[in-house]
Amino acid sequence: MLRIHFTGVDLARVRMAGRPDALWETILSFHRLRDRRDARLFGEWRTETRSRLNSETRLLGALIPSRGYFPDFLTPVEGQYGWDVGLDALRGIRPERMRRELALLGAGTGVGAAFGMPSAVSGGADAPVPRRLRDFMEGGTKHLPRLLGELRGYHRAAVEPYWTHIQAQIEAERAARGRALLDGGADELLASLPPMLRWRAPVLECDYPVDRDVRLRGRGLLLQPSFFCRRTAVTLHDPELPPVLVYPAAAQLASASAAGESIRPLEEQRQRTLGKLVGHTRSVVLRAIGDGATTSELARRAGVSLASASQHACVMREAGLVTTLRRGNAVLHTVTPLGAALLKGGAVAS
Repeated sequence: MLRIHFTGVDLARVRMAGRPDALWETILSFHRLRDRRDARLFGEWRTETRSRLNSETRLLGALIPSRGYFPDFLTPVEGQYGWDVGLDALRGIRPERMRRELALLGAGTGVGAAFGMPSAVSGGADAPVPRRLRDFMEGGTKHLPRLLGELRGYHRAAVEPYWTHIQAQIEAERAARGRALLDGGADELLASLPPMLRWRAPVLECDYPVDRDVRLRGRGLLLQPSFFCRRTAVTLHDPELPPVLVYPAAAQLASASAAGESIRPLEEQRQRTLGKLVGHTRSVVLRAIGDGATTSELARRAGVSLASASQHACVMREAGLVTTLRRGNAVLHTVTPLGAALLKGGAVAS
């Protein structure tokens, strides 16, 4: 169990990430690539990604074990501002921090190992670092170019082709949480998070492989929804780093339990069922969604019946132009980056 302790100042400083974090998505997708579960959602993605992987990933495999702790320096806080900004921050990592976190990764005995966690993560003593990590640790930052190269190659194969789909899921999540914040403030926002996160003021409890308490101490918390995060939330190990909680986006959870439709590349999204999207009415409906709309709001804004609004939203969702997220007894429709680009008559932003 992970327990995140809030003060009144922390509640005022809770914030949602403005976009998906490309480094978090890349690292977490590496877990999904080696995980055989969730075949309906990730099965095709795994096959397509493996077929595109033509670069070395052995160093990534050493730094990102199948379960448990991986170094905090792989997901710098600057990554929330974009892929290039995050890589620049990783390139500038201090050698002493790298050595410390690699030593933590190498400590693989003790109670935490029962959960796939090194003992040092749960406070165990230092342990010898395995040979596969020792060279990297002793070499310090001279190995960073290789690490950055592997990250870039893997990201291009596993994440970049699906970025529009990932953006759509995170934007739908932001719209839902934004409504909760407007309806009831930070309390309602935290209470509206997916089921593995439970708000029992002033503590946010999370399913977690080890028992841990995080005290925010007035620093607030960045909530970072993620497409490739599954089952349990993830946070940084170092309590002195800016607090962030990465959790599975609700829209992603819904897609996994609904039709089982796999994540698809942008080119395929453009081709699928776009021929259905013709005529004035659907153009009006797409514009009426704006920054997010329930089916009732959509019908009212577009001047159509509830049944018609639902049908048009369904067709546009199949075409990759709209994402739908259930919230309570209502559903919230948001425009994807592809839908926004269609409305603007331009290309999808990268």
